[in-house]
Amino acid sequence: MKEQIKARLWTMVPVIGLGILLDQLTKVWAIGALKDGPRYTYLFDTIRIAYAENIGAFLGLGNSLAPHLRFVIFTGLVGIFLLVLLIYLLVAKEMDKITLAALSLVFAGGFSNFIDRAMNEGAVVDFLNMGIGGLRTGIFNVADVYIMIGAGLMIAGQFVIERFNRKP
Repeated sequence: MKEQIKARLWTMVPVIGLGILLDQLTKVWAIGALKDGPRYTYLFDTIRIAYAENIGAFLGLGNSLAPHLRFVIFTGLVGIFLLVLLIYLLVAKEMDKITLAALSLVFAGGFSNFIDRAMNEGAVVDFLNMGIGGLRTGIFNVADVYIMIGAGLMIAGQFVIERFNRKP
């Protein structure tokens, strides 16, 4: 069991540590360079960079909830989810490397946004937006990218694993 945890930590620590570090550094940059300041567009307005704070969840879901309820849901319940995810990452009996990396990315993104909420009165710093014309994403941050990559990797990884493990 200890060897399993040690082996998993060799994957988890760099993914989670680097993920949190990069996300937090980009948020510090966004606060310093974009707050109450300019907006930038690149690649013919495909990428927009502008400061925003999100007190809700994905695409602002929950913005209209009472502050105490937002705290319970987006800080309290997310904190519990992250703790359970971390324990699962460490002690699950069987886990392939793809799933371990994917869930480590989800944890890194979730924990970095959790840090924001804890330190920024329940708000998360967002600054990225992508799209073409009127078809655009919501505004997001690097932690959200980690969560989406982790989720995508879970789906694609399971497809690949099942395909290679299939008996002819």
